[in-house]
Amino acid sequence: MSAPALDQIKFGTDGWRARIAAEFTFHNVARVAQGVADYAAERWDLRRPVVIGYDHRFGSDDFALCVARVLAGNGISCRLTADPAPTPAIAYAAGIMPAAGAVIVTASHNPPADNGIKLRDPTGAALPPSQLQLVETAIAERAGEYSAVSELDAGRDPRIEMFDPAPEYLESLASAFDLADLAQVGPFVVDSMFGSGAGYLERAFARAGVDPRLIEVRGERNPRFPGLSRPEPIPPHCRVGQDAVNGNSAAVGILNDGDGDRLGIVDENGAFVDQLRVMSLLAWGVLTDPLTAGPVVRTLTTSAMLDALGNRYRQPVYETGVGMKFVAPKMLEIGAALGGEESGGYVFARHMPERDGMFSGLAFLQLMRRRSARPSELVEQLFEELGRRYHYARNDLQFDASARSRILDRVQNWQPGHLIGQQVVARLSEDGYKHVLADGSWVLIRFSGTEPLLRVYGEAPSQDDLAALLAQGRQAAGV
Repeated sequence: MSAPALDQIKFGTDGWRARIAAEFTFHNVARVAQGVADYAAERWDLRRPVVIGYDHRFGSDDFALCVARVLAGNGISCRLTADPAPTPAIAYAAGIMPAAGAVIVTASHNPPADNGIKLRDPTGAALPPSQLQLVETAIAERAGEYSAVSELDAGRDPRIEMFDPAPEYLESLASAFDLADLAQVGPFVVDSMFGSGAGYLERAFARAGVDPRLIEVRGERNPRFPGLSRPEPIPPHCRVGQDAVNGNSAAVGILNDGDGDRLGIVDENGAFVDQLRVMSLLAWGVLTDPLTAGPVVRTLTTSAMLDALGNRYRQPVYETGVGMKFVAPKMLEIGAALGGEESGGYVFARHMPERDGMFSGLAFLQLMRRRSARPSELVEQLFEELGRRYHYARNDLQFDASARSRILDRVQNWQPGHLIGQQVVARLSEDGYKHVLADGSWVLIRFSGTEPLLRVYGEAPSQDDLAALLAQGRQAAGV
């Protein structure tokens, strides 16, 4: 089968994403699946099945079946989730099955009109950029052609087997944590943002025979994601979760994104705790536990607190480019205990080499119990241990596409000696342009890998210093 008009398919920070019915069509999904089949034939052990799963978005189940039909048409056995499932459960299934790899139909935290495809290796980890490029090449070489079993035959094709990833995944949560102890934090809110992780934490506690006094909001399936421009657990999308914390006098709010792989935290006062503080707190928990302590991998957009914690607890901290496609391979390479990114995705080596917003939420509850502290108290305890405060913000700036080269030229040529009264001690250009100051403060300017945005990130010891640092970054870019 073929079509005359072909869209170029490029994998971004974490997979391919496009507008439903515009670029994200059955034909293009089939093209991606054919590219995966060709790639897998060379690099995956196809004596094992390929796991295929999907989220709560419009048409995700049909698109996932399309992927299965193409893989089966190439002689590849598949295990297709019978119902929507969060990305962590699908990736976990791939790792324990064991599977050849995984294909997940999801647009994660992105707008309701989008859908996408993520690829995972046999361990459940994101494919590194070098491997994604091979998939892109395989897609292009087919020039729109693909092989697939018919819709009529798909239901009885022995190479397409339905399964439920939930039981083993929920058991992994129950075995990793003392859920009876975590339930003692008091009532807590889970905001699933209409995503495919809805109900999973409640089911994990129920499986352990524990009543956690869990209040779930936005737990139903609704592909329109009402009230949300995108199901992403950061402001301004977390207002419902914040109100639920305040309305129920809850100890904490756990927020997950559209496919359950990201975590947001709302403290006991209904205030959002930024992702850099959350990752630093999670790292604090990992590094102070002799059973889990080990190296940490972080993207360049995460906190200098992680470096300070690494120095304090004598564990190396490695910095990568933005995206789990950089973090997961580095973790596997060095045997890291924890990895994470500024977007709220955290990877625990004791679990699997993939982000998991639900596991991360339980790890946060565990830290609260171990330190007998509410979220706001944990932040203050961490600042006290490190001897200073850390404030972070990100500015997302829209720009005209015609100005991109001009902006890039300005940013490349910006080489300040001092910023906010501090000497610039390092300038990094692996992914964007990052200026590190003598006191550990930093500012980073980079183009988004998935959206037409210029992003200016910063971290400093005070809100005033942070505002000044971000302003200098914006001025340098001329946006």
